[in-house]
Amino acid sequence: MKERKKQGLAVILIFILLFSIPLLFLFTKKEEYSISERRVLKELPKLSFTTIKKGEFGRDMEEYFLDHFPFREGFRTLKAAVSTEIFGTKTENGLYEKEGYLVKMEYPIHQEMIEYAVNKFENIYESLLKEKGSQCYFAIIPDKNYFLADKYNMLSIDYEEFYRFFQEEISWAEHIDLREVLTLEDYYKTDTHWRQERLEKVAFLLGEKMGADTKAVYKKKKIEMPFYGVYVGQWSLPVEGETMYYLTNSVIEDCKVTSVEGKKKREQKIYHEEKFTGKDPYDFFLSGPQAIQIIENSRAASKKELIVFRDSFASSLIPLFVKDYAKITLLDIRYVQSNILDHYVEFKGQDVLFLYSSFILNQAKALR
Repeated sequence: MKERKKQGLAVILIFILLFSIPLLFLFTKKEEYSISERRVLKELPKLSFTTIKKGEFGRDMEEYFLDHFPFREGFRTLKAAVSTEIFGTKTENGLYEKEGYLVKMEYPIHQEMIEYAVNKFENIYESLLKEKGSQCYFAIIPDKNYFLADKYNMLSIDYEEFYRFFQEEISWAEHIDLREVLTLEDYYKTDTHWRQERLEKVAFLLGEKMGADTKAVYKKKKIEMPFYGVYVGQWSLPVEGETMYYLTNSVIEDCKVTSVEGKKKREQKIYHEEKFTGKDPYDFFLSGPQAIQIIENSRAASKKELIVFRDSFASSLIPLFVKDYAKITLLDIRYVQSNILDHYVEFKGQDVLFLYSSFILNQAKALR
């Protein structure tokens, strides 16, 4: 009798699960964006004869169900815990954790990507800079693998080979090796980016090589809310937030920042407090990804101008350059085609810095 009751109870529980999960799926609100994963979630695909015939509808529906499955975040955490704690998996979603740092594995060197980057930069130099007499500089920002991979026998690119390739192929620019001054502690534990409050030495090295005076006195300010970087959601397991600091002074606060989008121009700020509570807190620096931004400093020590071809790492570094430049133009060719830049920017012999992370260079198809 007791055995029958147990079996009956099991059947009831199974039926509850079978019916409750579809009901939850149907009636729970569908989010458009995953904050933890920093990506747009799959939309409900449109049903048509063409999508069915090509097999696209079934595939897209599967992705849609996976993205909006009830209690999805909880299941992601459970999966990560089982993988790392029970099965001893070293990585989760391409990340590993060492010395309190979450690190994205980058391996191997993608030869076609770095050759694409070199060709892209070469075309920019030949078409926009060479005849104008610009002095060009090139600097690579290493990722956290550079400091940890060999120590813990994790897969990573061969950094010496990586750096040597760019030094040999980009002969028209002076190379500045930031590894001379960078350490692991200069990076956020939960994010790919570096910490601004530790970048004065980087700004000084670049300024020294480029003939700019970047020495300045700053106030170090703390953001009271904890900072959770891009890797927190990808790691899935619980992670403590960290403290974000930023450096400021009266010169930085008086700078004028303009974002250029086609024919539209928008006034912005060097530090955008509201962005810290948005999808990516690192957007606090220069309002996040922008195709073209212009920083003007009416109190600059000279009339010098600087153009920076950059990725997101520059957002927190470049505010430390404003002292000695009357105008700094930031160009992110992930968001604007390089062959139309002269429609928006007057190239007239300014100093030019190409500043890119090893991640972006090794995945260079994002460059346009």
